[in-house]
Amino acid sequence: MTQAPTPDFDALQKEIAEIIVSALNLEMTPDEIEADAPLFGDGLGLDSIDILEVALVVSKRYGFQLKADNEDNVKIFTSLRTLAAHVAAQRTK
Repeated sequence: MTQAPTPDFDALQKEIAEIIVSALNLEMTPDEIEADAPLFGDGLGLDSIDILEVALVVSKRYGFQLKADNEDNVKIFTSLRTLAAHVAAQRTK
């Protein structure tokens, strides 16, 4: 799930970073989220409830479902970049 950097992809990553910060009321700016840093644990420090909240907002915004039982969720939510790559491939809006 590698996505070559393009202006559109960079803009999508920024949008998703803004969604993460807004949906979770994080005390940081979207620019502080590193594209390849882990979303869980030592990276951004999100937990499973946070990921569910992000998945809900992303699904509504981009017109597709991120299902809790998707066996690719670990890969999809590895980092901001992997989440953005999944959104770019699946979005209908």
